[in-house]
Amino acid sequence: MMAAIGEQIKKYRTEKGITQEQLGQLIGVTTQAVSRWERGGMPDADILPHLSDVLGVSIDALFGREKQSFELTIARQLCQMTREEAYRYAFNICWAIEIGLVGDLSVLDDIMDKFVDRSITSMDKKKDYFAKIINDSGIANARISPGFQNFFLMVEHGGSLREHLADPERLRRVFEIFADEKLLRIIFYIYSRPNIPIAVSLIAKSTGLSVGEVDQCMQVLCSNNLAIHKVVATVEGDMNAYIIRPESYAVLMLCFADEIAGNHPRPFWGNFDRSKPLL
Repeated sequence: MMAAIGEQIKKYRTEKGITQEQLGQLIGVTTQAVSRWERGGMPDADILPHLSDVLGVSIDALFGREKQSFELTIARQLCQMTREEAYRYAFNICWAIEIGLVGDLSVLDDIMDKFVDRSITSMDKKKDYFAKIINDSGIANARISPGFQNFFLMVEHGGSLREHLADPERLRRVFEIFADEKLLRIIFYIYSRPNIPIAVSLIAKSTGLSVGEVDQCMQVLCSNNLAIHKVVATVEGDMNAYIIRPESYAVLMLCFADEIAGNHPRPFWGNFDRSKPLL
């Protein structure tokens, strides 16, 4: 048991990216004490709760008695990466999920090697690659393009997907926003300028619309939770300005619309054995 806890302390300390000295400082012991534990020593019982809190694991995990789930392991790995590294790693996991859901072991290694380990898009700069799965358990869609990757997964638990969607008229009004040329022009502009309020006059100048047209369009976008109205005080007086609502689904809508607009051929990899209606 003593050897086990030392190995676990070293494992979780290393995963957290801290030195023996740093761990000792966090729990109020010397570096030598931490070194002694990792070589087979045993921490005092009253230290164990603090040690588990600092390392972010349970006391059972310190003794090797708790099996860490795959999901928790992945989450820990992502937490220890830079944001850019985490997103790249997460997409590789999503791509592996997409390929694995097809359930064909005979081609698994080849597909994973080309599209994850070596990334075929690094050799082919002009192609988009899609993998799609549509069956009675759900829908999965992945796209690998040069400099652009996305993933979508929908899990179904019985019943009709239609039951979970808004009524057709409300859905039509959403699509109407993206079908309006002026609104779409404004969306492309204000979403290129995140995190800062943009004056109506600047939106008008940058989109070629009149101030009146911009005001009308922005009222539509605000009422549909795509933008937020702000009032900015200037030497000329109060001025209307707008900022994007970053949590909206506008960018996701555009990504999937791009796939439809691109008239892409059938995906290079897929599985289509759905017997239930799509809606």
